[in-house]
Amino acid sequence: MEKKSLSAGMNISSFENKEGKRESFNLLLDPLKPSVLLHACCGPCATSCIERIAFDYNVIIFFYNPNIMDPLEYNLRKEALLKYIKIFNEENKGTTHVNYIEGRYEPIDFIKRADRLKDEPEGGRRCDICFEMRLSETAIRAREIGADYFTTTMSVSPHKDYDNIKHIGLSLESKLGIKFLDIDFKKKNGFGRSVELSKKHGLYRQKFCGCEYARNAEK
Repeated sequence: MEKKSLSAGMNISSFENKEGKRESFNLLLDPLKPSVLLHACCGPCATSCIERIAFDYNVIIFFYNPNIMDPLEYNLRKEALLKYIKIFNEENKGTTHVNYIEGRYEPIDFIKRADRLKDEPEGGRRCDICFEMRLSETAIRAREIGADYFTTTMSVSPHKDYDNIKHIGLSLESKLGIKFLDIDFKKKNGFGRSVELSKKHGLYRQKFCGCEYARNAEK
């Protein structure tokens, strides 16, 4: 992928939302590129997604995963994500920069919504709740900070139905007025590349999707 130099006007900036108000989120942005709030579920999934779009967009990673019910697991995934962002930014200093913000950690909210479906198979209705919950918060936060787009790294997994993710994303676009970036990250060997980058950088790679229902199903 061709790496473009940062524009001369790139600096610590803020977004301008649709009401014309300005709020500082302490983000390093290139004013010549559109911005995308990229929901990330973990470090490994984020790797190839960041690599794919960070030279065309201002990428702001949004770590929001209430489905990860185990706090230790939550922190392991967050640390792997932060590790890769740091590596990527150091390797591409002067060319592009990836920002990071974190959402609230609210597993109780997820449990309240998903526990009745705890016996559902992976890929079933419980997963729909999980996708909707994370994408909805991403879209809301993207609108809040004035990003041009929102999307998610979840699509890089071969176990995730992109048509379902896209349907939720477009529904939120219509409802909230923030554009969904329609990109299936598993295409162009996205998953294979994520595995390659994870191994290269020694990132923690989980053995289950996220919730304890999924982990228990694996036992």
